[in-house]
Amino acid sequence: MKHLTLLSWVSLACVAACGTAEPETFSVIPSPNQITVQAGSYDLKGAAFFVDAAVPEKAKNAIEEFRVQLGTVTGKQSKTVSDEASAAVKFVVDGTLADEEYTLDVTGEGVRAAASSDNGFLFAVQTIKQMLPVEVYVNAKSSKAMVLPCVSIQDKPRFKYRGLHLDPCRHFFSIEETKKILDLMAIYKLNVLHWHLTEDQGWRMEIKQYPRLTEVSAYRNGTMINKEWGSNDGIRHGGFYTQEEMKDVVAYADKLGITVIPEIDLPGHMVAALTAYPELGCTGGPYEVWTRWGVAEDVLCVGKEETFTFLENVLTEMLDIFPSEYIHIGGDECPKVRWEKCPDCQKRIKALGLRDHDGHTAEQYLQSYVTARIQKFLNDKGRKIIGWDEILEGELAEGATVMSWRGTQGGIQAASHGFDAIMTPSSEGYYFDYYQSHETDKEPLGIGGYAPIEKVYAYEPFKGIPDDATGHILGVQANVWTEYIATPEHLEYMILPRLAALSEVQWCNADNKDFTRFDAALNHSVKIYDELGYTYCKDHWGVIGLPGSEQPARTPEELEAWLAEQKD
Repeated sequence: MKHLTLLSWVSLACVAACGTAEPETFSVIPSPNQITVQAGSYDLKGAAFFVDAAVPEKAKNAIEEFRVQLGTVTGKQSKTVSDEASAAVKFVVDGTLADEEYTLDVTGEGVRAAASSDNGFLFAVQTIKQMLPVEVYVNAKSSKAMVLPCVSIQDKPRFKYRGLHLDPCRHFFSIEETKKILDLMAIYKLNVLHWHLTEDQGWRMEIKQYPRLTEVSAYRNGTMINKEWGSNDGIRHGGFYTQEEMKDVVAYADKLGITVIPEIDLPGHMVAALTAYPELGCTGGPYEVWTRWGVAEDVLCVGKEETFTFLENVLTEMLDIFPSEYIHIGGDECPKVRWEKCPDCQKRIKALGLRDHDGHTAEQYLQSYVTARIQKFLNDKGRKIIGWDEILEGELAEGATVMSWRGTQGGIQAASHGFDAIMTPSSEGYYFDYYQSHETDKEPLGIGGYAPIEKVYAYEPFKGIPDDATGHILGVQANVWTEYIATPEHLEYMILPRLAALSEVQWCNADNKDFTRFDAALNHSVKIYDELGYTYCKDHWGVIGLPGSEQPARTPEELEAWLAEQKD
């Protein structure tokens, strides 16, 4: 028996102990943090399953789904037995394991998975599936042998928050496509979907007390064409999710071990809402749901009490849909030009005794007041807030969590001052609307920037964080903004394969990351994408573009010459 080094994972190929079939090369992403390898393998075909009675219900359902799927793929249905000794595949509770931790032992005699929580068992199943041929992911009989290598794994995530953000506001995506993204997240053991549901360009969430939010605010009269400012394609665009549909997504995600954290962006990025309820703005409008991108000067009038009544009513309905511990309240890109001239806002500034000091304006402290007031409202209902790093401008109430997007400095500042933080820095490639290739003439349209898979993988979340503050870094997230992403194919292309690299940054201990090993394992992930019908960027393999417009990548010499031409 030996401990497998990261570099040698890519060459693992044990001789099968129970027949001539050999297991797949070990290609699990994110890579387990501790693994021991033995010679031999185990064939799962027809193996009897035992599930400990103490296994949580959600995990039992996932194990049962896997058992049935395995039977379909192999052509021989496994049975469930009540006697552990007579089973070859065992799922048992081990109360000594931490939340989300699992152990997995495969020998020539069978498989034993242990965990103490739903997610621990779910992750064990995901690891087993990635160790098998990709045909295990579809409900159809396969000629491939479902053979596992003999291994012993003890694994748990580095960070408890492992997120992906999705913006259906700039362009609307169906419930079906949202579930496809959740399925991908589950494969890679992410556990948070940050769902951005309100914007200047569209309001996506049904709020029954304010029907005009979906009658009016959910639709815009066209969209700017590419990056031609002032243009409009004239095509009405929009849509919204009913409360029942959102509850369905929450339930679907929960089944996969994923929490959905909704975002209502306030007090800026609210033009769509103002279009329906203009009395909530400083000028009274009229307003129009934005057809272009950028940052609007029109924001909520926080000098009016009716604005807070609106926000509290909206949040109350949201809380009935989303049981998440956290609610994201935005707080980014909120210009203060309307507040500077608004009598109501200036009256509140005076009443609160706010003034310019310590490098911040009275209007910035007014936003701090808004953040603290909404935070207290949510805290009183047992919830916590997350906000973009602009909420650090002014004063921030204890208990708020900061999402650092404008580079890493926001997270460093937050953690240093005792606030929890989630790292999602655009500067490190964590904006998945950035290009994956330098050859932007061959890529589908992106917002700009350059975030290849190598850059995503290289990020170290603790860089710059004081040693005594690293405990405040809850985790890591990548953001998918969709100004220029209008189709499901384009959405998937921008996410894949970068999601795989993200998952290793979120899951793997820093000393367990190795790009060479990851790169080899990625080939198995690509087979999964193909098997399940996902679109993905192939620049890493020398091909660029969406299906139907794929082109070979330039040679290094050709690329250098082309880039030089672009500068001229």
